Amino acid sequence: MAKITVLSSEIMIYSQNKEDYISLTDIAKYKNVDGTDDLIRNWLRNRNTLEFLGVWEHLNNPDFKPVEFDGFKKMAGLNSFTLTPKQWIDKTNAIGIVSKPGRYGGTYAHKDIAFEFASWVSVEFKLYLIKEFQRLKEEELKQLGWDIRRNLTKINYRIHTDAIKQNLIPPELSVRQGSLIYASEADVLNMALFGMTAKDWREKNPGKKGNIRDEADVSQLVCLSNLENLNALFIREEAPQGERLRKLNQIAIHQMKLLTEIPGVKQIEGRKK
Repeated sequence: MAKITVLSSEIMIYSQNKEDYISLTDIAKYKNVDGTDDLIRNWLRNRNTLEFLGVWEHLNNPDFKPVEFDGFKKMAGLNSFTLTPKQWIDKTNAIGIVSKPGRYGGTYAHKDIAFEFASWVSVEFKLYLIKEFQRLKEEELKQLGWDIRRNLTKINYRIHTDAIKQNLIPPELSVRQGSLIYASEADVLNMALFGMTAKDWREKNPGKKGNIRDEADVSQLVCLSNLENLNALFIREEAPQGERLRKLNQIAIHQMKLLTEIPGVKQIEGRKK
């Protein structure tokens, strides 16, 4: 549950099925603190509101009941017609509006619908609401970036612990591959981790743009960073290229066994996609 402040009014927001729902009850308080339920009901009985809600549900809810919706739509505008959020949800199987009990209870709506309600309450309030909502989303993205960096730190620490099952494990290089002289240190690392040079990859993937490292997943990029540091150390120790390659390949196999089974890596990879 998140909270933003709009023109001195606190507005609660919660996420459901990866969608944001904003409190209509809190928005209504901006106009009438003591009559929020009446305000929401008056908005719901409006024909334009019902048409908007019907289109939204048709677009987003395969289980929406159009026959029941048509019944409400025909009655819209009549003096005797009233409609509560609960009636709307129960009769049409709507998902755009939600009634929540408890401490932070009230009537909530998907952000698309909440912005429409806010416009009906006050155009000025709607604009400030959108501005604060966007600021909240930007802050959440920043926090997501911090979480990713924190997870990478945990992953690198885990490399020095117990071995785990394999997944994207590099191939062990043959004697011939280990004895070849490679033109660049980049290809030494490519061979250690991917089992092929940049040229080999381009020849096998003529239709793809970029290079072999552009196609690497998060776990491979973490491993590659570690190999670069180790290779620099081996060079300072004046180890021959063939010896360095064999060492780096064995290290890559070991690290990838660890990295590919760490839950944090899979979560980060999922966010990338």
